[in-house]
Amino acid sequence: MLANKECQAALEVLQESPLYDCHCKRGMKKELQCLQIYWSIHLGLAEGEEFYEASPYEPITSRLSDIFRLASIFSGMDPATNSKSNHCLDAAKACNLNDNCKRLRSGYISTCSREVSPTEHCVRRKCHKALRQFFDRVPSEFTYRLLFCSCKDQACAERRRQTIVPSCSYEDKEKPNCLDLRNVCRADHLCRSRLADFHANCQASFQSLTSCPGDNYQACLGSYTGLIGFDMTPNYVDASTTSITISPWCSCKGSGNLEEECEKFLRDFTENPCLRNAIQAFGNGTDVNLSPKNPSPPITVPPKMEKSPAVPDDINDSNTMYDTSIITTCTSIQEHGQKLNKSKEQSLCYSETQLTTDTMPDQKTFVDQKAAGSRHRAARILPAVPIMLLKLLL
Repeated sequence: MLANKECQAALEVLQESPLYDCHCKRGMKKELQCLQIYWSIHLGLAEGEEFYEASPYEPITSRLSDIFRLASIFSGMDPATNSKSNHCLDAAKACNLNDNCKRLRSGYISTCSREVSPTEHCVRRKCHKALRQFFDRVPSEFTYRLLFCSCKDQACAERRRQTIVPSCSYEDKEKPNCLDLRNVCRADHLCRSRLADFHANCQASFQSLTSCPGDNYQACLGSYTGLIGFDMTPNYVDASTTSITISPWCSCKGSGNLEEECEKFLRDFTENPCLRNAIQAFGNGTDVNLSPKNPSPPITVPPKMEKSPAVPDDINDSNTMYDTSIITTCTSIQEHGQKLNKSKEQSLCYSETQLTTDTMPDQKTFVDQKAAGSRHRAARILPAVPIMLLKLLL
């Protein structure tokens, strides 16, 4: 249909409309309907994309530090405090303390473990649906701890691998070709959207500190979690404690002349530094610590004055809140290099220095104009006094 001139004209009109820039929110009430609208607009444009597609979802702006803080509040325990504990077991206990997490986790475990017949282990479609409900409706403070807990022994790592009941949701009798699996996924609006979101947020970026786009671990882990419960479901390939290897259930066997493309697609999971770093960061309880690219210039201390100049009454500046004793304390600390304690004076020192530098970069001290005028008048009067005394004596 793209050869049709009327279709091309309609697409060009849509590109100029607000509808073209709309996005969907993961887990929203009418998510599928929203995604159907999105892909109907972008369908023609996506035909030319060889490998990756743009994500239809709104960007994730939150950081892992928020998850760490809330996890301890919700669960009442911090797995990082005991390095010898089974963090994955702790995560399961934390989930059981929350009614919503416990109910939905029990639901998918029961569904994914229910044997239908001697030849059919479970109903995979129902298992996937139950998994999607769990990861979409339970806060990430609980789900992340189950999926990305750090492990020191194989028992813990195997529990982590079994989190999604892989015998039903992940493994199959034979491994399909990865490109065939991708085509099946792209035929479904939901799976296609989650896969595009994964590539957008977890694609290795060597221009960033963490190998993640925008140095956002939270966005990558959220996109990874969004793939669980679909044909493209990823999981740990083994119970190794020394390395983390993630892969969907597929291989590149029988790819023919598309083997290079297939290997590239598979490496986005198995050899992805962004995904690996994000999982390790959460398991270790660490977040991205971005240091400034350019170090701040050293603060030059003005020459020490006998008396601090008075602040003019007509200048409305936040520096007027600091008295001369605080300023003297700051100068003494900077000059003599004394150790700073966590005190009120320390915070005021930093605030005073920053405000002076930021608000008035070209002026380090205030000058009292009235006082200056008085000094000038005195300078003119003093030379005339000896002359007047000489005249009186004569």
